[in-house]
Amino acid sequence: MKTTLDELQAFVAVVDGGSITAAAEQLDLTISATSRTLGRLEEKLQTTLLRRTTRRLELTEEGAAFLQYARDILASVDEAEEQMAARRLRPVGRLRVDAATPFMLHVIVPRVPGFRERYPEVELELNSNEGIVDLIEKRTDVAFRIGPLKDSTLHARPIGTSGLRILASPAYLQRRGTPTKLAQLDQHDLLGFNQPESLNDWPLRDADGNGLHIKPTVASSSGETLRQMALAGLGIVCLSDFMTREDRQSGRLVQLFARQTLDVRQPINAVYYRNTTLASRITCFVDHIVEALGKRPFEE
Repeated sequence: MKTTLDELQAFVAVVDGGSITAAAEQLDLTISATSRTLGRLEEKLQTTLLRRTTRRLELTEEGAAFLQYARDILASVDEAEEQMAARRLRPVGRLRVDAATPFMLHVIVPRVPGFRERYPEVELELNSNEGIVDLIEKRTDVAFRIGPLKDSTLHARPIGTSGLRILASPAYLQRRGTPTKLAQLDQHDLLGFNQPESLNDWPLRDADGNGLHIKPTVASSSGETLRQMALAGLGIVCLSDFMTREDRQSGRLVQLFARQTLDVRQPINAVYYRNTTLASRITCFVDHIVEALGKRPFEE
């Protein structure tokens, strides 16, 4: 059976106090409980640590040797507790963040300098995965996910919602013409996702009121790849506002079917495991992102 911290504390308290009575008072225990704890420690170690006389307690040679180990162990525990308390007040350590490439590039990365300035002792590790990753398997502390959440084991903190728009570059529209009716999309190059198929549901309805599901001319698993292809004039694309705001404001991408576009908004959440004690570095990072984005982060 292993020695416990309670036993080490009792032993050190008896030595420092000079008696079991003084140690009991310091530890807020009864004299009998303190005596039993000390006896249990000696039994585990199979040695006598203190000689008991009618007037005082004296350390044996073994007790003197063990005393230093006991003090070192208790000091290490105190230091560890102090360090953990300090981490709650001043975030330190490695923070692994996961997000799809577009969100990482357009939302997370621009806010990293401000976070690093505020919390220089947090070591950021930024990873991009286009699909849903297992946080434990990928050793991820916090992930930013776009769309409805399905994993009930995750705690989610809402970051905002982002609308969808149909977009194309001026160069593409000049070359191929600007479609004004949904039926005309069949005559154009459409850029879409190869997975999941639900991302090819565009926020438009045909004359019969049916939703529009497109078959991509060119497909990719990455929204950022689709954005770059749209900027290069390769076709028409449907992308989330969070990654195209600057493109639209500068005129690099132009919105199509503005009046017909449905107000479809993708929820964006920061997620971490529900049964994980929330480290201060996670809280500070998510707080920083939310604060930097403002109240209506992904709207015009």
